[in-house]
Amino acid sequence: MFNRISTNNINWILMIGVILLIIEVVFYNKVLIFSVVIFGIMVYFGWRNFHRSLGKILFWIGIVFLSFTIINMMAVRFIIIIGLILILREYYKSTKEPINWQVPEHNWSGSENTEALLEMKPFMQQRIWGDQITSESAYEWHDVNIQGTFGDRVLDLSNTVLPDHSFISIRHFIGNIEIYVPYEIEVSIQHSSLIGRANILGQYHMNLWNHQLSYQTAHYSSDKPRVKIITSLMSGNIEVKRI
Repeated sequence: MFNRISTNNINWILMIGVILLIIEVVFYNKVLIFSVVIFGIMVYFGWRNFHRSLGKILFWIGIVFLSFTIINMMAVRFIIIIGLILILREYYKSTKEPINWQVPEHNWSGSENTEALLEMKPFMQQRIWGDQITSESAYEWHDVNIQGTFGDRVLDLSNTVLPDHSFISIRHFIGNIEIYVPYEIEVSIQHSSLIGRANILGQYHMNLWNHQLSYQTAHYSSDKPRVKIITSLMSGNIEVKRI
């Protein structure tokens, strides 16, 4: 049922939602961003100190008030209502139309030709919540392309065999990223951060405020095995170290 909803419709809903959010913040509720930032900070520090009682209290208070703040936004209520209407409309259509189990003859480009593909199972799955760490034992490498909300991401590349060209892309909201790279692997990294710190192979940046970093090792353009790393963080630290 959900794949029947047009992507264009979803894009229009999101664009209207963003416009409504801007109107609400500029003209009606200027303290909205302040509230979101405060409760977001409470969630962040609560999560970082979740092993303590105070951390648990800060985390859950921040989650509750942040949820209520977001739900009370005019833009969010608009998206929820329109989304429910679309779901009900598509469900109604699905009850009136016969189910077609045949594979579509045309793909998005209009071509009828299909090509044999092998589905590659990523070893690091998409996870919105919680920490994610690569296995301490040997594992088979596949390029990484993940995103998340809260938690840390730790990749140890010494427990796998990297091909000549490897790729890591991590887009994260709040948390830290740690990547351990063997000495024989050349590295290229592009990192963007709104708030945080960075240690890129010994190059320290203690205060990153809406900043972008770009480094590569001296022999990255040679024929040696290499890994390209692209990361982005809303708030958190990144550390790329040799191992």
